[in-house]
Amino acid sequence: MPKYVIEREIPGAGKLTPQQLKEIAETSCGVLIKMGPDIQWVHSYVTDDKIYCVYIAPNEEMVREHAKLGGFPANSVSEVSAIIDPVTAE
Repeated sequence: MPKYVIEREIPGAGKLTPQQLKEIAETSCGVLIKMGPDIQWVHSYVTDDKIYCVYIAPNEEMVREHAKLGGFPANSVSEVSAIIDPVTAE
C-alpha cells in the first residue's frame, strides 16, 4: 500500500506541550478508528512550525479526508516513491 508524507503548517508546533501533543494524537487515532483499517498513521516529526506525518493509505484522498475530519491542515501530501538510508549505500 502507498506511503505518504504530509506536511502540516502549524505555527509554534515545536512549543506544543506533551499534553497538547497527546490530545492531537488522540484526535488523530479517533478519526482513524472511524475511517477503518485502510489508513494507518506510522509516526510524525514535530519541528518549530510544522509537523511531518507518515501515513499508509490506499490513496491521497483518504489522507486528505483524515485531515479534514480531524481538523488538521494538510498543506502538502506527497506519495513516497522510495526509501533510502545508510544501508542503501552498501
